[in-house]
This record gives sequence, C-alpha cells and structure tokens, in this order.
Amino acid sequence: MQRTPKTILFFILALGPAFIFSAYSSHAETVRKPVRAGSFYPSDPSQLRNLITQLTIKAKNTRLQLPRNKHLRAIILPHAGYIYSGWTAAHASRVLHPGQFSNVILLGPDHYIGFSNAAICDAAAYETPLGKITLHENAANLRRQHALFQSLPIHLDKEHSLEVVLPFLQTYLGKFQLVPIIAGRTDIRGLANALDGILSSDTLMVVSSDLSHFLSYAEAAKRDRETINAILKMNPDELVETSNRACGTAPILVLMELARRHHWHPLILHYSNSGDTAGDRSRVVGYAAIAFFGELSMDKNDSNSRFTEKQGQLLVKLARKSILEKLAGKSPATETDTLVPALQDERLQAHCGTFVTLRIQGQLRGCIGNLTPTESVLDGVQRNAVNAAFHDPRFSSLSAAELDRTEIEVSILTEPLPLAYRDSRDLIQKLRVNVDGVIIRKSHASATFLPQVWEQLPRPEDFLSHLCMKAGLPADAWKSSELEVLTYQVQYFEETH
Repeated sequence: MQRTPKTILFFILALGPAFIFSAYSSHAETVRKPVRAGSFYPSDPSQLRNLITQLTIKAKNTRLQLPRNKHLRAIILPHAGYIYSGWTAAHASRVLHPGQFSNVILLGPDHYIGFSNAAICDAAAYETPLGKITLHENAANLRRQHALFQSLPIHLDKEHSLEVVLPFLQTYLGKFQLVPIIAGRTDIRGLANALDGILSSDTLMVVSSDLSHFLSYAEAAKRDRETINAILKMNPDELVETSNRACGTAPILVLMELARRHHWHPLILHYSNSGDTAGDRSRVVGYAAIAFFGELSMDKNDSNSRFTEKQGQLLVKLARKSILEKLAGKSPATETDTLVPALQDERLQAHCGTFVTLRIQGQLRGCIGNLTPTESVLDGVQRNAVNAAFHDPRFSSLSAAELDRTEIEVSILTEPLPLAYRDSRDLIQKLRVNVDGVIIRKSHASATFLPQVWEQLPRPEDFLSHLCMKAGLPADAWKSSELEVLTYQVQYFEETH
C-alpha cells in the first residue's frame, strides 16, 4: 500500500500527528530556540554581528541599479551556512533598512518531515543569537485554515531554511513581527490565496531557497542561470520542467503567483555558488538574491489596489447569474437575495477592462471582453458574460444543459500601455511570459491574447505568431517591427466549488 504524507508522518511521530501536535502544544515552550547556531552561523552574538557586517561591506561592492519610484515587496534569499551563502544573502542590505517593514512573511521549504501543504510552528516567538522575534497574530490565523496549514510543535521544528535567514533580517530591518511558514508538497494557488489575504504595505515577503545542488561549477552556473532567467521572466513552467533547480521551488512558485497578481517586477541582486566562496568546485550549491518591486499600496480598500479573492468570487457568481437570467428570464430568488447585497462593494464600481471566459472540460466555449476601462467592473462582467455565452461568433449559443458543465473565469485588466521595441528580438525579450496580455495592431487589423494564453503557447515566438493569425495577419508579421504592440496585466478568478 502506498503511504500518504499523513501516513508517513504517522510513522515518523509514532502517534497520529493531530494528537501529537495538540497534546504537545499545551505543554510547549513558547519560544522556538535556534538549532543551527554554532554550525550554519556563529552562536556568539558579537561574532555573528561582526560576520554579517563583513559580508554587508563586501556586498556593497556589487554594482546595482535599483528601480526608481518602486517599492520592495518581496525578496528571495539563500539559507546555507554563512561561509557559503552569506555573501549573497548580505545583498539584502542593498534594499532593506531599519523600520522599513513591521511584518515579515517568511516562506521556506521543508527539508526534514515530509508533509502536504504548509506548517507553522506553534511558538509565540523565534529566537536567534540576536534576540527574539514575536510571531504575528496572522500565524495563528493561518494555522486555523486546516486545509492548507498544520501546527508544528516546537520540538519538531528543526527547519533551517527559515532560521538561517532571520539574523540578516534582524540586522537590516530591526524589529518586526514574523509569520514563519514551512512549505511541503503544496497547492501553489491555494497557498498564494491565503498569503494574499494578509499582505499589506508594511509586510515584506521573504522566500528562502538555495538553487541547484551538487553539480560541477560549470554545470551549476549554467543551470542556475536558466533558473534565475525563468524567475526574472516570470515563467513558472521552466522551474518545474527540470529537477534540481531550487530546493525552495514551491515557495518560489507561490511568490511568482503573487508577483503576477500584484505586478511586482523581479531584479537579480546577486548570484554566487559555494565554489565562489568556501567550497569544492566539483560539487557546488547555487545561491541567488532576487528582489521584487511594485507599488507601495497593498491596502485592499485603496482605489488603486488589486481585487481580493472574495471580490473575485462575487464577480464569478455575477457572471453565472447573468447567463442564467438570459436563459431562464430570471434568476433564483435565493441567489438574488444573497448576491445583490454583496455586490454593493464600492470597489466593484471601479472602471476596468474585463473579460469573461467559458470552458467546458477545459475546452474554450466562449470568451468576450473589453480592453479599455469604459464601464464599471460590475457592468462589464454582466455584459461580457452574456456576450461570451450567446454572442461569441465562434460558437453557438450556450444551452441550459451546457451551463451546468461550464466553468466560468472572470479577468480584470489593467489599462493597456504601448510597448516600445526596436526589432523582433527586442520584442521577444521584453514580453513577460505568463504576465503580459498582448494587443497587436496594424492598420485595421488587431487582436489580443490574455496572459492565460501563455499556458498553451509558452514560447513568445509561437504566442506572437498565433496572435498575428488571430488578427488576420501573416504568422510572421511580428518580425517586421511594423506592429503596434500594447501590453496589459490581468487578475483572474476561477469558480471555486
């Protein structure tokens, strides 16, 4: 019989994890003590401060051009012994300063236990030689989401991927509260949804991950360069197509999903491997520091903020209600009674472009939208839902029987902006896979692909060729540099059942 993760954990703990976790928690110490001090980094506070200072001075020699008028939202840092990865980790000093953030969400991979989704230590605080870090109340709030998170007793928390990063954060940020999350084999989008709900302007997301492990120096440099490029281009598929890219692949994928939603842009701060610092070049481990920049405001009520998952699900229900009303002449009273009051949310009156996409068993069944913000999100979703179901010229009208099997997706668009490019090669380099929706225009011909289309056409060359054909142009028209190209980004919501 194949053992499930829970079964594996059963044998590791010798008793059911739920029993052990709850029984032990009532008698647990309140502080998670450092377990890697003295091995991965110095246990003496003075020695630790001196070492981080030396690494910080060395990091200042790296030439960097940071984006102007953008704010740090997240950062990827390595978690090996400081003699190996500390130089790269110290590049966090180039973008962090005391008092910059009051909260940190720290997400790292599980190296020891083996469990599904994520775990959060049941401690009240983490301790390093530099002092204690209090856990934010959101740590306890997330633990109550039992489908995604479980409580990890302090005596079982030996995970170094979180601990090793903390002294750098204490040095550069000063005082902050912590949400420490260890990710196992997880639901990427589900975990991203949970974290999206606790993001704010004063919250920094930190992902802890090393890159390739135990390749030769040349092999590691090549593979790590590919991995970094995949992150910079926001192409998650490349991270999972090849093994041994990063030990924190799942946390990185969660960060990339959040970056896509909020339009954070990644920037490489530093790369090295253990062959550059203190290791044998025949078997090295790679390290990267990558910062993500975006707008300052993360407040859910800000007029320029993104839509919450709850708001998105309301829009999906509104789309289904609009189609049902067209089919039946009216919607069920119970649906109207519960949905209409919720739709009074002022945020839904914002003017944005919207698309409604219909699929049956994964196959397209209709997709209609407007690219420009000429009407409110509410009005756009209602109109585009009806048009996608009954007026998409590629399909016959949707039937009542089909509606029961139809999956509905609502997309909310940013305003399209012109993309300046020199030639076809420059255009390929500037398009961001899985991030940018693209509009092309030439004379009277025009067409667009939502960012979701990248999932079927991940190569920019194929994406542009199909987009040109959709516009009625030759497939290679994009190579002529005569197209007008605009890009936009999308926040999309799928039905949850």
